[in-house]
Amino acid sequence: MMRKLSLLLAGALMGATAMGLVYGAPGSTANAAGSETYRQLAIFGDIFERVRGQYVTPPDEKSLIENAINGMLTSLDPHSSYLNAEAAKDMRVQTKGEFGGLGIEVTMENELVKVITPIDDTPAAKAGVLAGDFISKIDGEEVRGLTLNDAVEKMRGLVNTPIKLTILREGADKPIEISIMRDVIKVKAVKFRVDNDVGYMKITSFTEKTFDDLQNAIEQIKKQVPGDKLKGYVLDLRLNPGGLLDQAVSVSDTFLDRGEIVSTRGRDPKDITRFDSRAGDDIDGKPLIVLVNGGSASASEIVAGALQDHRRATVVGTQSFGKGSVQTIIPLAENGALRLTTALYYTPSGKSIQGKGITPDIKVDQPLPADLQGRDVTRGESELKGHIKGAEESDTGSGSAAYVPPEPKDDLQLNYALELLRGQKTDPAFPPNPDKAVMNNQ
Repeated sequence: MMRKLSLLLAGALMGATAMGLVYGAPGSTANAAGSETYRQLAIFGDIFERVRGQYVTPPDEKSLIENAINGMLTSLDPHSSYLNAEAAKDMRVQTKGEFGGLGIEVTMENELVKVITPIDDTPAAKAGVLAGDFISKIDGEEVRGLTLNDAVEKMRGLVNTPIKLTILREGADKPIEISIMRDVIKVKAVKFRVDNDVGYMKITSFTEKTFDDLQNAIEQIKKQVPGDKLKGYVLDLRLNPGGLLDQAVSVSDTFLDRGEIVSTRGRDPKDITRFDSRAGDDIDGKPLIVLVNGGSASASEIVAGALQDHRRATVVGTQSFGKGSVQTIIPLAENGALRLTTALYYTPSGKSIQGKGITPDIKVDQPLPADLQGRDVTRGESELKGHIKGAEESDTGSGSAAYVPPEPKDDLQLNYALELLRGQKTDPAFPPNPDKAVMNNQ
């Protein structure tokens, strides 16, 4: 996405890749390989030995094997990959939504780590780290020359271990030394607020905490606005790269009273799994608008697709990313893991999102600021080399601009949703009619 990369220290939820995760073992075993396959494997072994023994400089044998494995997996599709022990650990941290660290959101600027914001009630905030601070040294080591990921890794650590940051702050005549004790940081997967008579909820990712955070958001909004005054809710899924399938199902179920949420279909035509909603709409039937754009992928699209097909919500924004595949995380020896595409998912109407995405009921484009005009901020699965061709995919492809203004007043998509909920705008797509839900009869 064409925006500053921001990471939550010591367990960042990196939204560069859209993915939906399902933990478990593969559903079926492959047939025994034929003789030709074993012949090719013998050739691979011969090449490996020649490279290991005769290359001009001694190669890193572990790196050779990892690159060979990843070469095989990335030739399948953009989302299958091998995770070594470190990468698998990072993935588990991301999906758990809880880690040991400092509690600051950062970016890289002028070769220094810039603090976007300290998270409330975290070690960094309590120690006096401020938004706009530049971190020049970490435990005495210069930040210049490090990548953002390297710097984040250095600031990670075990709970109750100390770290010293050297801070450059505007207005200060000399660097500031701040010592911080690492602690458990719980990342909020759902941010919410009340906009007068509308409840606004933004899901940033689908981690193990998303459903619980969403329940808390709804509860707090109901406490702040009496039911007779509350016009409805906005569910913002823009720039949400996805995450756990079970959390997408639970989030969808929050607003649905019946019917299928999503189905997954694997290699075997008989391998179909359906996920259904249970009775009970947690927002009491209040109007709901879902916001999507080119940064809405995977689990985000499951939610948007389910609510759209059931005519429970009106989807506003631009075409979503179009990642309709499910990856199974298969544990391997020495704590590594295989991330393998094992199924495609389908909306309740039986449509595949792969390579197409969710088409909003009401298209609202978001103008780009001057510094992004002329740059390509469009993101979509159909653009990815080697992506799986979707059943609904066309030459139009999937995706759209992945940009959301930092200030709500400049957010045309959000303001359009608010005006719909308040009756200041009208559209045939709002409110949707549940009696016209589009379901798959197969």
